[in-house]
Formats: sequence, structure tokens, C-alpha cells
Amino acid sequence: MPRSARVHASAPVTGSALDRRLFLRTMLGGAAAIGLAGCAHAAAAGPALSSAAALPTGVPAGTKLSIASPLNSTELQFKLSGQDKLPFTVAHWVNVSAGPDVINAFRAKSLDLADNAGIPPIQAHYQGYDARIVAIDLTRKPSYVFATAPHSTIASVEDFVGKKLAFSQGQAQGVVLLRALKKAGIPYSKVTLVPLTSDQFLTALQAGQVDIAPLGISQVPSYLDKYGAKGAHTITTDVVDLLTLLWAPAAVLADADKAAAIAAFIPHWARALVWAYEHPAVWEQEYYVKTQGITTAQAQAITKLSNKPLFPPSWDEAIAWEQQTADLLAEGGFVKPFKVDTLFDRRFEHLAANAVAADYRS
Repeated sequence: MPRSARVHASAPVTGSALDRRLFLRTMLGGAAAIGLAGCAHAAAAGPALSSAAALPTGVPAGTKLSIASPLNSTELQFKLSGQDKLPFTVAHWVNVSAGPDVINAFRAKSLDLADNAGIPPIQAHYQGYDARIVAIDLTRKPSYVFATAPHSTIASVEDFVGKKLAFSQGQAQGVVLLRALKKAGIPYSKVTLVPLTSDQFLTALQAGQVDIAPLGISQVPSYLDKYGAKGAHTITTDVVDLLTLLWAPAAVLADADKAAAIAAFIPHWARALVWAYEHPAVWEQEYYVKTQGITTAQAQAITKLSNKPLFPPSWDEAIAWEQQTADLLAEGGFVKPFKVDTLFDRRFEHLAANAVAADYRS
């Protein structure tokens, strides 16, 4: 479930007038809110490891990683699944999830490894920050749906013309929106993109600041329970955000000890995701009901929409998708064109797939 946040005043803009500097403002904001300075760790101290060198096969004693655990979900998933018996110490499970906050945490040396969608690594590259993707989980079903404000008559993506759309340039929700507009043949000049971060979307919808916002499937049941009677509804499309990934700063991967720990973590991560998928009733109660304060019915609605984890033995499809995403952002003037191959550290390519049954590889 997303963090609640106040909607800050943002002037809606359209088409080419969209403030390209929004990205940098978004990236540089928010670090103080998650207390990164308080959990900053020492600089990497293990032996240097070239990006062309093979990964170490053992994790030296005393190795530590700080790992993202949005709303404590990853940490809890590891404990419940029995995957928390790791050959290194997790120094901090850091409650951070949004791409902009993750990049801030990487810069502050408060985080070694994070779980995100495909867009944050692209935008980190645009910022000049060097980080690499080390694991891939493919998403075949939509993770986001378009929610309307109360009292809306919008019935399809084609009806977005002339409307105010919540747009998060630094997060997956923004790319889902751009892909939907492109598929519908709607140019940016025909809509008003309202720059917000995803944790502001719900409040923006409720306040009528926007007509449409892409919401994560975990947000939809509670939103409709509260506003469905007032005419709020969802518009489902087949637009998917294909990639869930693990990524880490290049400086962390250049530390042989930390690189070895990350390589050891990936199989546990893959198996924990499979466990949650195979044990929905336990996960609904232990996470959604007990820690997020939602009802069992809402939790069940979320898990019914959840994707089956898929860890491809080859990253070719993921790289092609990431290139399409980067090209889409470049077409809109949000980033400069580049080849995304440099974002992927293919030394890690086989680790997740090798850790799961064949049914979870394709």
C-alpha cells in the first residue's frame, strides 16, 4: 500500500511545455523524509572487482548490505518464506520504494540494493548516476489501472483527450501513462500532464486536481470502496509495466564482497516471491491485513490481480523492453537517447532463473 502524502501545488502543463526539470527536482527531493542520513553506511571496503571479472563464489564473513524493503514487505516476505537465512548480514532493511527516493538513497550510500520497475535505472543514467540491473522478474499482466476522480464520465483511454492526467516522470506509473497515450494515438499536446509523485495520486484524485491517475493494483480496492459510490471507477487496459528488477550502484558492484552478497541474495529473493505467490492466504493476512490495516476482502482482491513471478534465463526480452521505454521517454524529451545495454550486468543473468522451478522461468 502506498504512503499517504499531501498534494503539493503543481501547475498543470501540456505537451512540449512540460517542465523537463521536473525530473531533477523529483529526484533530488524526499531524502530527508525517509531519514537517509541516519542510516548511512561506510563506503565499500572489500577488494576491488572489475565489471569484466567473474563474480566471487563465496561471501566473506562480516559482509553487510542495506536492502530496500518498502513498508517492510521484503523483510517480512523473507521471514515468512524462510529465505532470511542469508550468508551475510542485512545491516538495514530500508523502507524506500519510489525510484526518486531510491536514487537519493544510493547517492547517500544508505542503500546497496533496491527493487524497482524499469524506469528508475533509465533516469539514474540520465542524471549521470552509475547503477546496474542485477535481477529481472517479468510482469505479464497490468500492474496499474487508470482510476478516475469521483463523478467522472471517462470510459476509455480515448476519453483522456482534454483531461488532466497525473504524471510521475520519475516512476513506472508515468511510463504506463505514456505507453497508453501512444497506443491510443493521443499526442501530449492533447492532454494536460499534471506533475506529481505517485504517493500524491490518491489525494489528487479525491481533490479533483486530476481527472485520471494510474494506481497500483494494491491501491484500487480501498479507493473504490471509498469513492465508487460517488462515481469513481477504473479503466483497465492491456498496457503492462514489464519489468520488476533488482539494481545496485556500480560502486557497490565494484566491491567484491558486496557483489558476492548480492549474488547470494538473488536466489533467496526469487524463491521468496514464489512463496508469496503460492501462499496467497498467508500473505494476505500477515502482510496486508496485519501490517497495512486493510480488510481480508480487500487483500484478496489485491492478490487476485497479482502477477505470477517469472525469472527469464535470458534477459534479451527485458533489454528490448527497457530500450523501448528509454526511446519513449526520449521521444517526449524527458531523457536523451542512449543504448540501455549498459544498464544490465549480465554476470547475474542466470541466478534467479536457476533458483526456481521451470514453471517460473517463462
